Amino acid sequence: MNDNSSTTGSHYEIVSIRRTEAPQGMEGSNWYKYVVSFEGNTNLQGYRQGTLGAVTTSVEEFIAQLNERHMGKRGRVNLAPTPKKKTGK
Repeated sequence: MNDNSSTTGSHYEIVSIRRTEAPQGMEGSNWYKYVVSFEGNTNLQGYRQGTLGAVTTSVEEFIAQLNERHMGKRGRVNLAPTPKKKTGK
């Protein structure tokens, strides 16, 4: 089994990526199970198929997106209603 651990320095981080059997109902080889933690608590796990390098890159991109969402850096707009001007008729 291969084990690759990485941290991003943000709230979400990769705990491990390990070679595994295909998930139930799936076929093929080269499956990896990844485990992700949020502030030290393990709460996400998933499966990806591919080489260790490709899976690691994919999971790192996923973690970056989670951290961007958590930090509010992506696609968020702070909308504040403005009062309507009254027009005199």
